[in-house]
Amino acid sequence: MSIKNVALKLVGNIEEYLAEALLACFVVLLFVQILLRQFFQYSLPWGEELATYMFVWFAYLGATVAAKMSAHNRVTFQFKFFPPIVRKVCMALSDVLWVCFNMYFVYLSYDFVFNRMNLFWKSQTLGLPMKYFYMILPIAFTLMSIRILWNLYLTLFKGVELMDPEAEEIEKLKKTAATQQ
Repeated sequence: MSIKNVALKLVGNIEEYLAEALLACFVVLLFVQILLRQFFQYSLPWGEELATYMFVWFAYLGATVAAKMSAHNRVTFQFKFFPPIVRKVCMALSDVLWVCFNMYFVYLSYDFVFNRMNLFWKSQTLGLPMKYFYMILPIAFTLMSIRILWNLYLTLFKGVELMDPEAEEIEKLKKTAATQQ
């Protein structure tokens, strides 16, 4: 595998890698906290606060991964009754509305983090400016919008039919059950 392919794979899956790393780190940190409390009657004063911030970043990055996989919960049952072209247009329109909401939220969160947030707000035990923890909001909603637009491009212009992982698994199970009968 060439360096270019590795770099493209890294950039293409950056949210997944960051989310996996955050998940591993905050689980290990909480486990260490439990061990320290149980066996040494001590805890890291900053451990739970850092784990909480890591969890928040993990959740928002997980939302971008779900957008990438087209796995966000959405109500699409009513579209099954429409002709395929109407279904496609309705889904595209709902995605465009979603991106509009995300962009508005990016604007609001960016304004809050960089213009309105008090520079002296610091986390209680870590002492870091709260700006660093709130920066996930504009980052995640921007990445989510990019992923939604990319999926929209794949669906409308490349003809790719995207299915969320659960729906894919259900289809596989149905096919397997049908072949076994």
